Amino acid sequence: MGLETEKADVQLFMDDDSYSHHSGLEYADPEKFADSDQDRDPHRLNSHLKLGFEDVIAEPVTTHSFDKVWICSHALFEISKYVMYKFLTVFLAIPLAFIAGILFATLSCLHIWILMPFVKTCLMVLPSVQTIWKSVTDVIIAPLCTSVGRCFSSVSLQLSQD
Repeated sequence: MGLETEKADVQLFMDDDSYSHHSGLEYADPEKFADSDQDRDPHRLNSHLKLGFEDVIAEPVTTHSFDKVWICSHALFEISKYVMYKFLTVFLAIPLAFIAGILFATLSCLHIWILMPFVKTCLMVLPSVQTIWKSVTDVIIAPLCTSVGRCFSSVSLQLSQD
């Protein structure tokens, strides 16, 4: 509205340990055994998905909402994005990984055992086919085209303007 002069910078940090309220046995933390600095997208396949609040919702300088509304909407955006991604990956990641594994295994098998032998067979047979095609062309098609050409070579057209 123009009354807000303080610019708010919101960062949300969620610690998974603060949300575990279990009692009893202490389970081994799997992240201690995994490389925490591991790059899960080394080939940058999904670099276009680095999406932040400012990339989706932006207020121009002339139009600002209240700072508290901006801070709350930013926090809600980040929390909902984080929670929904975790929720969806829990239910979809394993089945989709299984389906993708089956799909790529099937495609690899078809490529290795059917497509490539067929292509190699065709490439192996092609020199013979080329020789046969050249013979057919020389024996049948070339004399036929030569005869038709000689027949039409005696035809002459004269155009007259009346």
